[in-house]
Amino acid sequence: MASNTTVKCPPPMKATSNGVFQGDDPLHFALPLVIIQICLVVLLTRALAYLLRPLRQPRVIAEIIGGILLGPSALGRNHKYLHAIFPPRSLTVLDTLANLGLLFFLFLVGLEMDPKALKRTGKKALSIALAGITLPFILGIGTSFALRATVSSGVSEGPFLVFMGVALSITAFPVLARILAELKLLTTDVGRMAMSAAAVNDVAAWILLALAIALSGTGHSPLVSLWVFLCGFGFIMLCVLIGPPIFKCVVRRCPEGEPVDEIYICATLAAVLAAGFVTDAIGIHALFGAFVLGILVPKEGPFAGALVEKVEDLVSGLFLPLYFVSSGLKTNVATIQGAQSWGLLVLVIFNACFGKIVGTVGVSLCCKIPFKEALTLGFLMNTKGLVELIVLNIGRDRGVLNDQTFAIMVLMALFTTFITTPIVLAIYKPARMARSEYKHRTIQRKETSTQLRLLTCFQSTRTIPTLINLMEASRGTGKRGGLQVYAMHLMELSERSSAILMVHKARKNGMPLWRKSRDSNSNQVVVAFEALQHLDQVSIRPTTAISPMTTMHEDICTSAETKRTAMIILPFHKHQRIDGHLETTRGELRYVNRRVLEHAPCSVGILVDRGLGGTSHVSASNVDYTITVFFFGGHDDREALSYGALMAEHPGISLNVVRFTVDPKVIGENVHIDVNDQYSQEARSDDVEFLAEFKKKVSSNESMKLEERVVSDGGETIDVIRSYSRCNLFLVGRMPEGQLVAALNKKSECPELGPVGNLLISPEFSTTASVLVVQQYRSQLTGDSLNSLKEEADTTEGEYDSE
Repeated sequence: MASNTTVKCPPPMKATSNGVFQGDDPLHFALPLVIIQICLVVLLTRALAYLLRPLRQPRVIAEIIGGILLGPSALGRNHKYLHAIFPPRSLTVLDTLANLGLLFFLFLVGLEMDPKALKRTGKKALSIALAGITLPFILGIGTSFALRATVSSGVSEGPFLVFMGVALSITAFPVLARILAELKLLTTDVGRMAMSAAAVNDVAAWILLALAIALSGTGHSPLVSLWVFLCGFGFIMLCVLIGPPIFKCVVRRCPEGEPVDEIYICATLAAVLAAGFVTDAIGIHALFGAFVLGILVPKEGPFAGALVEKVEDLVSGLFLPLYFVSSGLKTNVATIQGAQSWGLLVLVIFNACFGKIVGTVGVSLCCKIPFKEALTLGFLMNTKGLVELIVLNIGRDRGVLNDQTFAIMVLMALFTTFITTPIVLAIYKPARMARSEYKHRTIQRKETSTQLRLLTCFQSTRTIPTLINLMEASRGTGKRGGLQVYAMHLMELSERSSAILMVHKARKNGMPLWRKSRDSNSNQVVVAFEALQHLDQVSIRPTTAISPMTTMHEDICTSAETKRTAMIILPFHKHQRIDGHLETTRGELRYVNRRVLEHAPCSVGILVDRGLGGTSHVSASNVDYTITVFFFGGHDDREALSYGALMAEHPGISLNVVRFTVDPKVIGENVHIDVNDQYSQEARSDDVEFLAEFKKKVSSNESMKLEERVVSDGGETIDVIRSYSRCNLFLVGRMPEGQLVAALNKKSECPELGPVGNLLISPEFSTTASVLVVQQYRSQLTGDSLNSLKEEADTTEGEYDSE
């Protein structure tokens, strides 16, 4: 009878259909079905990420939840939907694409790991990492006994113990970097400590996972597991010997500032696939080969950044969410039934949290870290993520975890990651500098011998030469307390999953800018600022703002207050084209500038870069600049003139100051006078007193010149301004005050620059001079200074909404 029994297997899915008009259902063919699956996954996960954004949750949470919702736990309860969109025949294609995306994502994760940084990990971070692994691992082994006695009876004991220990002891390095960046803690002491500990934790977790996979092999002989482990170790040693010299050779052939040759990118990606094949053939997992290769790629120079740029968007945006769906299709929350199963879920969550938090807090307190910071570190180290799901999926595929245990562990990973952000927000707020210590918030000050502190911001290397030359001019004669410059790199926190740039920048945040090696591929910023660093009385430190553009101003203002700077210098959102006209570089930067002007704890300057001094650093002996200041009156003009007077101390700088006054004969005729003009008698007297002091400086300094220009109306004022177009730098107040300004203060394209600044950047005004528009610090902006920013808010925020 048995010979007459036949099993009819479903035919394999063809790749493409002939179309609905020829009677084919696209959902019965592999390519159109996988397109529908990808589109559905991307739409759902992005919608969930948007809904969870107010809770400041990382995107991995939305992707895990999206995977569970698409699986049998929620939408999959409808069998018609499940068999139409995710039929069993399609799961092989789906899993293959998901694992291919995961392969390249693990390569990017390896790129984030810097072996040199691991060597420099301090004793505190190393102790915290080991405590954060050891206690949860022990508790994971203890939990495995409870699970084997109940829902996981019959599984192989050795592999199950190791898998449970690894699952509870993992800290998700990429997810933690994003959470810290979202909470603006990445560059704090707690953030740096957490990232260092998480990096050590990640490497240890991968080693333990390799051990678990080797132990979970299907071979009955223990020698098979030993061979798998030894071959895996041999593969890593071979990569360590061969990989670095090859990659160093490639990096040398990819100079900074030039596009990376496509052949190097393709060869590296092919090598990732080859490494994945070798480790899969050994019996570990294809992911290990990609991860090891990612670690070996040098982190300095443009090559690593080019790899991230080429691979990341496609992998993390389209293919990686498929892995979460693949996990979600295997997760059935309905299998957790009865008091026993839910009790086991609570036990697993408790042990996972208890082991991580108590282990981390205990060692942190022994290292004399304050309790609040120690508790914060504990919750941060409790973050799970993609690596956790990888461990669970491998365990399930190897038969170590059954459906119920798998569902329990996925919910544990989701819960522990979800609670991280709200709890850290509740228990930890970085200490702020007392406001009483912050005296010098402006360039204009009575104590002229005190140190000048500037925060200079840049988004790209394009503005660095001008910033360098501006700092050279700002150091004056060096008789003051010296010049302290904080060079802030404005890095947008995008939706990209990779944390390579964030971690790299955060690691160097606040360290002295000093070139430790003569590597030709050193960071461009370090090389650019190095010459200025060697000057007497100049100290330069890099700092970083890593956040979405909508909250970038908070990082800038907080950094300025913490470092007690006198002025923030911001880049203008337009750059000069070859024909001399200005075009928009980053429209979002306009929003950042406007918000900084409104909330800054010190004076602010917006730099319109037209190449001050050329494209390279001009040495002190070669400086030959003419700086022009237009003085109408008011706070901002006094600040601009104070900055100009400071620059004029430099032996290579000449300062021309043009003071505008209204012809007494035409007051009330051609010039509009507002009875409630904020340019009060007190402000006028402040201007008179300030100019009297300045005239004393002019009399003793030949490089300064003050001209009085009497004008009748706005047109005559503009003609006078045009006559001074031949200079190197214009220094102007953002919102001049006085009767004459009313004739100039018309509707302008960029209200954040004020009336004079807009005139100097208009296409009709022909000049090659850079422009620095200055706003003096006031405890609260009022009048036109505030209203112009509010007007700008309506248009800019509208643009953001549309985007």
